[in-house]
Amino acid sequence: QVQLVESGGGLVQPGGSLRLACAASGSIFIIYSMGWYRQAPGKQRELVATVTRGGTTNYDDSVKGRFTVSLDNAKKTVYLQMNSLKPEDTAVYYCNTIITPFVGSGTYNYWGQGTQVTVSS
Repeated sequence: QVQLVESGGGLVQPGGSLRLACAASGSIFIIYSMGWYRQAPGKQRELVATVTRGGTTNYDDSVKGRFTVSLDNAKKTVYLQMNSLKPEDTAVYYCNTIITPFVGSGTYNYWGQGTQVTVSS
């Protein structure tokens, strides 16, 4: 089993910054990717940003140039630095990882419990 523990959400004014962190623990042999998705009220969950263990990143167009995703493989922790936040960034942010738990196993997809980010004056 794999656990993802998120931290860093909160209330911030428009134009402000927040840094989210998500630490993975448990049975992990290889982390293929980690990243962040978000879900606003009444909307579907959507991709924010992902990063592979090799460092390849992928961003939604709405956050490019404002958000930066990074992965510390040794700590099994993914970060999301969010700058120039807008009210439309308000959502619950979910951590995601795709891992192989042990040699010879398949890949598995795990989600964190979510952390609220609210951008409001």
